[in-house]
Amino acid sequence: MNVNLETVDFETQYKMFSKRWLSPNDLANEYGFSKSTQAKMRMANNSSTIPFSKIGKFIRYDRVAIDTWLMNHQIQGKTNDTVN
Repeated sequence: MNVNLETVDFETQYKMFSKRWLSPNDLANEYGFSKSTQAKMRMANNSSTIPFSKIGKFIRYDRVAIDTWLMNHQIQGKTNDTVN
C-alpha cells in the first residue's frame, strides 16, 4: 500500500503532538496495538501491512502514515433501516 504523505500538512493537523515518529512502545501506548500485533502486521504481505520504517535495528512509525493507513482500512457498519 502506498501512503501519499505529500498531501498532509503535518504542521497544521498534528501540532498538538510532540513528535511525528513513534517507537513500537509509543504506538502501543497511543494507538493500542500491542508489540506482538505490530510485528505480525509488519510481516503481513497484504493490505494489512502496517507502514513502518526501519533505521538500522530500530523500527519507527510515521504518525501521519499510521493515521492515513487507519482511515483507509475503516470498515463501515451495516445499518438496519427496516424495523420488524
